[in-house]
Amino acid sequence: MKQFLSFVKKEFYHIFRDKRTMFILLGMPIAQIIIFGFALTNEVKNAKIAILDHSKDAVTASLITEIESSRYFEIEESLSSDKEIEAVFHKGIVKLVMVIPAHFGEDLQHFNKAQIQLIADATDPNVANQLTNYASAIVMDYQKRITYERKLPYTINTEMRMLYNPQMKGAYNFVPGVMAMVLLLVCTMMTAITIVREKETGTMEILLVSPVKPIMVVIAKAIPYLLLSTINIFSILILSVFVLEVPINGSITLLLGVSILFILVSLALGLLISAATETQQTAMFISLIALFLPTVMLSGFMFPVENMPTPLRVVSNIIPAKWYYNIVKSVMIKGLGVSAIWKELLVLTGMLLFFLILAIKKFKIRLA
Repeated sequence: MKQFLSFVKKEFYHIFRDKRTMFILLGMPIAQIIIFGFALTNEVKNAKIAILDHSKDAVTASLITEIESSRYFEIEESLSSDKEIEAVFHKGIVKLVMVIPAHFGEDLQHFNKAQIQLIADATDPNVANQLTNYASAIVMDYQKRITYERKLPYTINTEMRMLYNPQMKGAYNFVPGVMAMVLLLVCTMMTAITIVREKETGTMEILLVSPVKPIMVVIAKAIPYLLLSTINIFSILILSVFVLEVPINGSITLLLGVSILFILVSLALGLLISAATETQQTAMFISLIALFLPTVMLSGFMFPVENMPTPLRVVSNIIPAKWYYNIVKSVMIKGLGVSAIWKELLVLTGMLLFFLILAIKKFKIRLA
C-alpha cells in the first residue's frame, strides 16, 4: 500500500511540474464551459439594422422607438434614400434594413392599413429568417397596441426581401464556413508536425549542419503544403459551383488570391506550433483540439459573433478563420471587390508576418 501511494504521489509531482498538462486538466474544461455556455446559441440579439423612413411622421417615430427598445435590434444607421441600401449591406455590419414608405402614418389613419418592407442579408439564411421574424413580431405587437388604444382595425403588412440568397439555401453560408475551417485546420495540422518530427526522428542535426539558413528550412517545409492546399481550394470551389450550386458572384482571381493568403497564414501558424513544441503529440493536440473549438465557435460560421458577450467578441478577432470567412462571403456570395475587404486583408497580412517571424525566432539552430 505504501509503494502504491508513493507512485500516486510521484504521478502528482509529474502533473504539477508539467504546465501543459495542468492547462489541459484545469484550463480546457473552463474554456469549453465558457465557450459553449455563451457562444452556443441560435438566438439573435443586438443585431445591427438600418432604417429608411420615407414618411418621417409621429407614427413612424413611435414604431422606430419600439424597434430600438427591443433587445434584438440596434439601429446602426438611418438611411435617406433607396440607393444607400445596397451600400450599407456592402459594409457587412447591417443585417437588416427596414423600409417605411412615404405617407405611412396617413395611410394608417385614413385607410387603416399600411405596408413595411424588410430587406435582409440572406448570405446566412438562419439569421435572415430570425431577423425578419423578430421584426415582423415587433410590428405586429405595435399594430395590436395602437388598435387597442384607438379601437380601429389597423393592419400593417410586412413585405420581406432576401438579398444575395433569395432561395434561402443553407449552402451559401455553409461553403464559406467549411472553406475557412478546413483550410485552417488541415494546413495548420499538416505543418505543425513537420519540424517536431525532425526533432523526434533525430534528423534535425542534418538540417542544422547544412549551409541552408533557418528561414529557408522553415519556408521549404511550407511550400509542399501550400501547393496541396491550393489544390484543395480548386476542389472545394468546383464542388461548390457544380454540386452545391453556389455561384461565384465576385472575381475568382481575387477569391483565389485571398485564399492563398489565408493558406499562408495557416501554414505560418502551423510552423510556429511546430517550432515551439517538442513532441508530435503536443503539436497535434494544439493544432487540432485547441484550434478546432475557437475556429468553429468564434469564426461566425455556426453562431453569429455579434450575439456573443463582449469578451468573446474580442477574442474572435484573433481567429484567422473569422476574417477569411467574412472575405469569402463578401467576394463569393455578395460579389464585392477589394474596397469592401481591405480591412480583413490587412488583418490576415499582419497575422502572416507575425506568425512567420515568431516561427523563425522559435526555430532552434542548436539542439542543446
